[in-house]
Amino acid sequence: MKNTYLLLVLGLILSGNLLAQQGWEAGAWLGGSQYFGDLNTDNEINALGPAGGAFARYNFNNRLALKLGANLGKISGDDINSENTFELQRNLNFESQIVDVATQFEFNFLPYDHGSKKNFFSPYLFAGFNVFYYNPQTELDGEIYDLRPLGTEGQFIAEEYTTIDGGIVYGGGIKFSLNYIWSIEVEVSSRSLFTDYLDDVSTTYPEYDDVEDLRGDIAVLLADRSGELLDTPIGETGRQRGNSKNNDFYAMAGVSIVYYFGSISCPRITY
Repeated sequence: MKNTYLLLVLGLILSGNLLAQQGWEAGAWLGGSQYFGDLNTDNEINALGPAGGAFARYNFNNRLALKLGANLGKISGDDINSENTFELQRNLNFESQIVDVATQFEFNFLPYDHGSKKNFFSPYLFAGFNVFYYNPQTELDGEIYDLRPLGTEGQFIAEEYTTIDGGIVYGGGIKFSLNYIWSIEVEVSSRSLFTDYLDDVSTTYPEYDDVEDLRGDIAVLLADRSGELLDTPIGETGRQRGNSKNNDFYAMAGVSIVYYFGSISCPRITY
């Protein structure tokens, strides 16, 4: 009887420790976003835009969790920042708002328990998927133009790239428990996209007569902007405009404040 009682107490303690970290969290974050692609081929962090979002996370235990987040960001790219002669002469640029929904599976390297004096922090890694909305735009003579409807690489009507796409999410961070309820996190995440048109640049310069017939004079001007710098534009029909072999990606980084809804649950006792 005594041994049974000791085993029961030990089971209660162990079960309580496992269940203590189960439960939901909700949080919000602020930080920045950075674009990488055909208008940033050196992958420089040279055009940080504001970013932020909110998320919910379910902790399966003190090692594993599943997170769903909704994020907003602003990205941009400009050939003026390049050190490559062709890219400087190409003279293209864009900016876009990003609306991003992502789900990711997280792994804590260390046991992480809210309110613990021992397991109060952990670095973590994650991977998952995202769906996002984007709309590349540029400025010409003080006017802002949406680039997708202009078919700047000779896309036919109704064959333009979509402005809703997806990607693979991956990254890491570190989390700190301030007390049983509140915690903070620092996280860096990247989105490897399924599209190369985040910046409206991917393949070759178009046939300009066709672009003018389908889209008008503005589309021709924005398809090849090298003439704004050079006496002889470089955008010959069929010449490489971007690199379609590598898709674009963007990264987001920030600091989160997180509220924990979990509670210690009593295990069910069976006789």
